[in-house]
Amino acid sequence: VYQVFENVAKKYDVMNDSMTLGIHRVWKDILIHKMNPCPGTLLLDVAGGTGDIAFRFINYVRSVRQRQLQRKLKHHQNLSWQEIFESYQKDQFNSLGDSQVVVCDINKEMLKVGKQKAQHLGYSEGLSWVLGNAEELPFDDDKFDVYTIAFGIRNVTRIDLALQEAYRVLKPGGRFLCLEFSHVSNPLLSRLYDLYSFQVIPVLGEVIAGDWRSYQYLVESIRQFPPQEELKAMIEDAGFFRVDYENLNFGIVAIHSGFKL
Repeated sequence: VYQVFENVAKKYDVMNDSMTLGIHRVWKDILIHKMNPCPGTLLLDVAGGTGDIAFRFINYVRSVRQRQLQRKLKHHQNLSWQEIFESYQKDQFNSLGDSQVVVCDINKEMLKVGKQKAQHLGYSEGLSWVLGNAEELPFDDDKFDVYTIAFGIRNVTRIDLALQEAYRVLKPGGRFLCLEFSHVSNPLLSRLYDLYSFQVIPVLGEVIAGDWRSYQYLVESIRQFPPQEELKAMIEDAGFFRVDYENLNFGIVAIHSGFKL
């Protein structure tokens, strides 16, 4: 698995757009809106080497922070221009309200791609990158407010260990969110999806990334991944409460959610 992602790291974003016709971007936006982070949130994004979730998190928190600042200034109509300017400058300096996102990935090539994207897009504040294994996270207990893993958990050797680690590093009251390819229940749609997955995606992998085998593996890993109810039971077994899931695009992907109480 490590070799697969080392091979595809540089073409990962292009392939994601090609394989999903760009819809993966919408799925990730939905994940962030479901999270609804507020300024001060500490997020751990596991298997997030390319930074897609981290960048969205930063944008969302900045937007919330900006709205808070505008509301605050509206309530101080009697301030002088100088006082408003100074207040605005002070709050702007801390645009994330002490929020932090830690991106943790086992693959150094994926982290390298993410860091390059962050530099290119101008993300630096509130962002850090850590080389680490989802099954043995290099973090203390009860540390994070939210744990996310997007299109990564199916590539973990022991899903149960990864879920236990997610539970361990979350604070009491913390939230687990997993976005992953799942199982389509409609038989006709499922057949069409299989045809696309096995006949088209490996060809795209060969044409775009020069790597048929890696994308053949990715398709097979989706089919071998536990269906929605089975994954829900595994998340509950790890200790999470109020576990549920939301199917997107007829179950092509699903967002699983749970809380550490």
